[in-house]
Amino acid sequence: MLPDALPPPSRLATFRNAFFSGALLLAPLIVTIWAFTKIIDVVGGTFRPLYESYIPAPLHSIPLLWDIVATVGVVLLVTALGYLSQYVFGKYFLSLAERAIQRIPGIGAVYNSVRQVVATFGTHNRNLFNKVVMVEFPRKGIWTIGFLTSKAQGEPHAHAGADTWTVFVPTTPNPTSGFLIMLPAREIVELEMSVGEGMKMIISGGNVIPPWPAPVSRPATEKLRQG
Repeated sequence: MLPDALPPPSRLATFRNAFFSGALLLAPLIVTIWAFTKIIDVVGGTFRPLYESYIPAPLHSIPLLWDIVATVGVVLLVTALGYLSQYVFGKYFLSLAERAIQRIPGIGAVYNSVRQVVATFGTHNRNLFNKVVMVEFPRKGIWTIGFLTSKAQGEPHAHAGADTWTVFVPTTPNPTSGFLIMLPAREIVELEMSVGEGMKMIISGGNVIPPWPAPVSRPATEKLRQG
């Protein structure tokens, strides 16, 4: 005998499900708008008083516009600073300013910590992570995602054993902190996913899983067909 069919959902349940579906669709857009609004409010609202007195009085009624103008101005100044830092003249003055900041008690320690984090995960060291790997950490039987940082052998590796690789295991969802571990190469499983895909997986807490097997690009597919 066939079981009775489930009763249709009530109008309240249908309304609730539709509401949550719509909310999930709008959530990324709302978060993006909120983030940009906060950036404009913080950056533009901070620098607007510096030139607000030069704005004609009739135009004071649109503060959002001037916050956007101030934010764009700050972005352009930061970009100009980046271009300047690529030249010897700019590097010299930036190094002087950096040394002056580092000598300020308290502020210097915070500046050095932030600078190390930025240097580690910034564009200048984008090749710091060579490959996404899996290791058994913090104990056998528990697998975690990490990044292979180096295969070079130094004093710590010599004491740990032959052919020991260095792996950085980041924390979730904040990958700027983590654990530096050294493991035998035979205990490290190298993955095909890119470093960017591995970082997305870690930041999302495992919610974003890269497709596997990795999709083959069109030129590679054509070569396989020709072969």
